[in-house]
Amino acid sequence: MTIQLDSTRMRAPRVPSGVADAEWQGLGERFAAAHASVRARIADGSYGFADVASQDAEHERMLAWVATTHGRYDDIVVLGIGGSALGASMLRTALLPYGWNERSGAQRGGRPRLHVVDNVDPRSMAGLFELIELSRTLFLVISKSGGTAETMAQYLYVRHRIDDQGLPASHHIAVVTDPVAGVLRPVAERDGLPCFSVPANVGGRFSLFTPVATLPAALVGIDTTSLRAGAAAMATACAGHVLDANLAGQFAVLQWRAQARAGQGTHVMMPYSDALRGVAPWFVQLWAESLGKQDADGAHVGPTPLAALGATDQHSQVQLFMEGPTDKTVTFITERERPLDLRIPGLPGAPEGTGYLEGRTMGTLLDAEQSATADALAEMGRPSMAICLDRCDPWHLGALTMLFMQATVLAGELYRVNPTNQPGVELGKQLARRSLEASAERNR
Repeated sequence: MTIQLDSTRMRAPRVPSGVADAEWQGLGERFAAAHASVRARIADGSYGFADVASQDAEHERMLAWVATTHGRYDDIVVLGIGGSALGASMLRTALLPYGWNERSGAQRGGRPRLHVVDNVDPRSMAGLFELIELSRTLFLVISKSGGTAETMAQYLYVRHRIDDQGLPASHHIAVVTDPVAGVLRPVAERDGLPCFSVPANVGGRFSLFTPVATLPAALVGIDTTSLRAGAAAMATACAGHVLDANLAGQFAVLQWRAQARAGQGTHVMMPYSDALRGVAPWFVQLWAESLGKQDADGAHVGPTPLAALGATDQHSQVQLFMEGPTDKTVTFITERERPLDLRIPGLPGAPEGTGYLEGRTMGTLLDAEQSATADALAEMGRPSMAICLDRCDPWHLGALTMLFMQATVLAGELYRVNPTNQPGVELGKQLARRSLEASAERNR
């Protein structure tokens, strides 16, 4: 079980703006300094996401509770936003069969559907309630602080509907929140709601290996133990201080260098796999919210991540990547093995010019298109790298996402920002709350 990173198309002379061999040594020294700082923060507990083992007890407690729910629910509904929602969506897309929620109960093996309500658009919430049977539904209220307006609005609406039907809230609502602080834990204790903890030193966008994402995943039968094992293995692999042996370090250094020294600050994440398509928006939040900050000198810094999907976006965004501004890097994600493939048949009377497809497989075509896109970008002087997973399974997905988390905190050192806060987001929350409070006061 391996993950490989091919950065040859991020380097000179393959790409003129890429890293030259002589420059790489200096980048290794810069990485070593960043790595030492990150290791110190992991050691003092500042970066709790990297210590997967410290969450083992809560994970086991969660799994024991999940086992008591088998057969009780047809639908699991995540109420959350941002880091409280993107992880569950990614795991559902990557690790459950295509069209999971549209499949019959028999096709799902009796496991529930998984809905992620990550907005407060009233049409979406009303539409959800048209699809579910409330008495057979479990809602997961996910907010570390309990102060997220969108999630609390969702909770209040759902709680009203449950109470209105005379259903026991403790059978239909579970909570994921801070182990001590916040407003949700007292409510859970008062009403007997199942409650699971997000470690105090793990922020939302770094919370994939906590109950924020593992609870909804486990409820639909995803192997969260293997997911966390892959993450732990990658965390160990990223402990080394040698750049050439540290995948997260290479990713962080190459992306930072592309922006700082070549003006390539738009970082495209482009899986060539429908199963892995959810990795791109998950990465976008991680990279953007962690690194788009004012640095230690007050300068506004940070990359702009962009999600794409191969081969779909070859027919939309890739034209821009090829001939638009030279301000982008592209990271491809591919699978070495697929659980199945489909052979393209030759048909009598097939359209002229399709013979080259006959006898090939769709997977082979997808791989050829990814390789050709990377080569075409390089010919145009546009840098890219490729991350290849042996297969899309819980272990490899855990390892891949931990790689990106480790890369993010390393990049934080390179950009000279705190990758775990989000002052801009908090300001927006405060202003929205003030506006609502002022409106309520005027209407009294």
